[in-house]
Amino acid sequence: MVLDSLAEREKLLLAAKNDYPDKVKFLADMIVETIKSDGKILVCGNGGSAAESQHFAAEMVVRLTEKTERSALPAISLTTDTSVITAGGNDYGFDKVFSRQVEALGRKGDMLLALSTSGNSTNVVAAVKTAREKEMETAALLGKGGGELAEITNFSIVIPSQSVLRIQEEHLFVLHQLVELVQISFTPEF
Repeated sequence: MVLDSLAEREKLLLAAKNDYPDKVKFLADMIVETIKSDGKILVCGNGGSAAESQHFAAEMVVRLTEKTERSALPAISLTTDTSVITAGGNDYGFDKVFSRQVEALGRKGDMLLALSTSGNSTNVVAAVKTAREKEMETAALLGKGGGELAEITNFSIVIPSQSVLRIQEEHLFVLHQLVELVQISFTPEF
Protein backbone atom coordinates (compact mmCIF):
# COMPACT_ATOMS: atom_id res chain seq x y z
CA MET A 1 0.00 0.00 0.00
CA VAL A 2 2.74 2.47 0.92
CA LEU A 3 4.63 1.59 -2.26
CA ASP A 4 1.50 2.20 -4.33
CA SER A 5 1.04 5.59 -2.67
CA LEU A 6 4.67 6.49 -3.31
CA ALA A 7 4.34 5.44 -6.95
CA GLU A 8 1.26 7.64 -7.38
CA ARG A 9 3.02 10.53 -5.63
CA GLU A 10 6.01 10.10 -7.93
CA LYS A 11 3.72 10.20 -10.97
CA LEU A 12 2.15 13.44 -9.71
CA LEU A 13 5.58 14.95 -9.07
CA LEU A 14 6.60 14.23 -12.66
CA ALA A 15 3.42 15.90 -13.90
CA ALA A 16 4.11 18.84 -11.57
CA LYS A 17 7.50 19.51 -13.14
CA ASN A 18 5.84 20.13 -16.48
CA ASP A 19 2.60 21.74 -15.38
CA TYR A 20 2.94 23.59 -12.08
CA PRO A 21 5.69 26.19 -12.47
CA ASP A 22 3.84 28.51 -14.84
CA LYS A 23 0.45 27.98 -13.24
CA VAL A 24 1.67 28.47 -9.68
CA LYS A 25 3.59 31.60 -10.72
CA PHE A 26 0.50 32.98 -12.49
CA LEU A 27 -1.69 32.40 -9.42
CA ALA A 28 0.95 33.90 -7.13
CA ASP A 29 1.03 36.98 -9.39
CA MET A 30 -2.78 37.23 -9.12
CA ILE A 31 -2.51 37.16 -5.33
CA VAL A 32 0.28 39.75 -5.31
CA GLU A 33 -1.69 42.06 -7.59
CA THR A 34 -4.76 41.71 -5.36
CA ILE A 35 -2.79 42.63 -2.24
CA LYS A 36 -0.86 45.47 -3.91
CA SER A 37 -4.22 46.88 -5.02
CA ASP A 38 -5.33 46.94 -1.36
CA GLY A 39 -7.40 43.77 -1.64
CA LYS A 40 -7.50 40.70 0.56
CA ILE A 41 -7.60 36.97 -0.06
CA LEU A 42 -10.60 35.00 1.16
CA VAL A 43 -10.14 31.23 1.10
CA CYS A 44 -12.51 28.33 1.69
CA GLY A 45 -12.96 24.58 1.39
CA ASN A 46 -14.51 21.61 3.18
CA GLY A 47 -12.92 18.92 5.36
CA GLY A 48 -9.22 18.59 4.58
CA SER A 49 -9.56 21.57 2.24
CA ALA A 50 -10.93 23.59 5.17
CA ALA A 51 -7.81 22.75 7.14
CA GLU A 52 -5.63 23.72 4.19
CA SER A 53 -7.48 27.03 3.78
CA GLN A 54 -6.72 27.81 7.43
CA HIS A 55 -3.10 26.74 6.98
CA PHE A 56 -2.73 29.06 3.96
CA ALA A 57 -4.31 32.03 5.75
CA ALA A 58 -2.08 31.50 8.79
CA GLU A 59 1.07 31.46 6.68
CA MET A 60 -0.02 34.61 4.85
CA VAL A 61 -0.83 36.50 8.04
CA VAL A 62 2.06 35.19 10.17
CA ARG A 63 4.87 33.88 7.95
CA LEU A 64 5.99 30.78 6.13
CA THR A 65 9.32 30.25 7.89
CA GLU A 66 11.18 31.83 10.78
CA LYS A 67 13.95 33.03 8.47
CA THR A 68 11.70 35.52 6.68
CA GLU A 69 10.44 38.71 8.29
CA ARG A 70 7.78 40.59 6.39
CA SER A 71 4.56 42.46 6.95
CA ALA A 72 1.42 40.44 7.54
CA LEU A 73 -0.47 39.70 4.32
CA PRO A 74 -4.30 39.98 4.27
CA ALA A 75 -5.87 36.52 4.08
CA ILE A 76 -8.97 35.20 5.81
CA SER A 77 -10.10 31.59 5.95
CA LEU A 78 -13.89 31.38 5.82
CA THR A 79 -13.76 28.03 7.65
CA THR A 80 -12.76 29.28 11.10
CA ASP A 81 -15.77 31.09 12.59
CA THR A 82 -17.89 28.29 14.04
CA SER A 83 -20.63 30.68 15.14
CA VAL A 84 -21.06 32.05 11.61
CA ILE A 85 -20.82 28.58 10.05
CA THR A 86 -23.35 26.98 12.42
CA ALA A 87 -25.77 29.92 12.36
CA GLY A 88 -25.54 30.10 8.56
CA GLY A 89 -25.97 26.35 8.25
CA ASN A 90 -28.98 26.43 10.56
CA ASP A 91 -30.66 29.50 9.07
CA TYR A 92 -29.75 29.22 5.38
CA GLY A 93 -28.42 25.69 4.91
CA PHE A 94 -24.86 24.41 4.65
CA ASP A 95 -24.79 25.30 0.95
CA LYS A 96 -24.57 29.00 1.88
CA VAL A 97 -22.07 28.98 4.76
CA PHE A 98 -19.30 30.44 2.58
CA SER A 99 -21.35 32.58 0.20
CA ARG A 100 -22.85 34.53 3.13
CA GLN A 101 -19.34 35.30 4.35
CA VAL A 102 -18.22 36.35 0.87
CA GLU A 103 -21.29 38.58 0.72
CA ALA A 104 -20.34 40.16 4.06
CA LEU A 105 -16.55 40.36 3.77
CA GLY A 106 -15.71 40.42 0.08
CA ARG A 107 -15.53 43.42 -2.18
CA LYS A 108 -14.44 44.28 -5.67
CA GLY A 109 -10.66 44.05 -5.72
CA ASP A 110 -10.52 41.05 -3.36
CA MET A 111 -9.87 37.45 -4.39
CA LEU A 112 -11.59 34.23 -3.40
CA LEU A 113 -9.35 31.18 -3.45
CA ALA A 114 -11.49 28.03 -3.45
CA LEU A 115 -10.16 24.58 -2.53
CA SER A 116 -12.07 21.48 -3.58
CA THR A 117 -10.84 17.99 -4.33
CA SER A 118 -13.90 17.32 -6.52
CA GLY A 119 -14.46 20.78 -7.96
CA ASN A 120 -18.16 20.34 -7.23
CA SER A 121 -18.63 21.23 -3.54
CA THR A 122 -21.97 23.02 -3.52
CA ASN A 123 -21.07 25.54 -0.83
CA VAL A 124 -17.75 26.38 -2.51
CA VAL A 125 -19.48 26.78 -5.89
CA ALA A 126 -21.99 29.14 -4.24
CA ALA A 127 -19.15 31.17 -2.71
CA VAL A 128 -17.47 31.54 -6.11
CA LYS A 129 -20.76 32.65 -7.70
CA THR A 130 -21.21 35.28 -4.98
CA ALA A 131 -17.61 36.45 -5.43
CA ARG A 132 -18.17 36.82 -9.17
CA GLU A 133 -21.34 38.87 -8.51
CA LYS A 134 -19.19 41.15 -6.34
CA GLU A 135 -16.63 41.39 -9.19
CA MET A 136 -13.91 39.67 -7.16
CA GLU A 137 -11.14 37.63 -8.74
CA THR A 138 -11.69 33.92 -8.30
CA ALA A 139 -9.20 31.08 -8.35
CA ALA A 140 -9.29 27.44 -7.32
CA LEU A 141 -7.13 24.48 -6.45
CA LEU A 142 -9.01 21.40 -7.64
CA GLY A 143 -8.77 17.73 -8.49
CA LYS A 144 -10.77 15.01 -10.26
CA GLY A 145 -10.89 16.92 -13.54
CA GLY A 146 -11.86 20.25 -11.99
CA GLY A 147 -15.63 19.91 -11.91
CA GLU A 148 -17.91 22.93 -12.02
CA LEU A 149 -15.40 25.17 -10.26
CA ALA A 150 -12.94 24.86 -13.16
CA GLU A 151 -15.64 26.30 -15.40
CA ILE A 152 -16.64 29.26 -13.23
CA THR A 153 -13.38 30.53 -11.69
CA ASN A 154 -11.07 33.01 -13.39
CA PHE A 155 -8.17 30.60 -12.95
CA SER A 156 -7.67 27.11 -11.60
CA ILE A 157 -4.98 24.54 -11.01
CA VAL A 158 -6.35 21.01 -11.37
CA ILE A 159 -4.36 18.19 -9.81
CA PRO A 160 -4.39 15.26 -12.27
CA SER A 161 -5.62 12.64 -9.79
CA GLN A 162 -8.84 10.99 -8.64
CA SER A 163 -7.45 10.31 -5.14
CA VAL A 164 -8.56 12.77 -2.46
CA LEU A 165 -5.40 11.98 -0.49
CA ARG A 166 -3.03 12.78 -3.36
CA ILE A 167 -5.03 15.87 -4.37
CA GLN A 168 -4.83 17.28 -0.84
CA GLU A 169 -1.11 16.56 -0.67
CA GLU A 170 -0.58 18.44 -3.92
CA HIS A 171 -2.81 21.30 -2.79
CA LEU A 172 -0.63 21.74 0.29
CA PHE A 173 2.49 21.76 -1.87
CA VAL A 174 0.95 24.39 -4.17
CA LEU A 175 -0.20 26.51 -1.21
CA HIS A 176 3.32 26.51 0.24
CA GLN A 177 4.72 27.51 -3.14
CA LEU A 178 2.18 30.32 -3.43
CA VAL A 179 3.06 31.77 -0.03
CA GLU A 180 6.76 31.53 -0.81
CA LEU A 181 6.36 33.32 -4.15
CA VAL A 182 3.99 35.94 -2.72
CA GLN A 183 6.26 36.80 0.17
CA ILE A 184 9.19 37.36 -2.20
CA SER A 185 7.22 40.27 -3.65
CA PHE A 186 6.77 41.77 -0.19
CA THR A 187 10.26 41.11 1.20
CA PRO A 188 12.86 43.23 -0.61
CA GLU A 189 15.87 41.42 0.87
CA PHE A 190 14.50 37.94 0.08
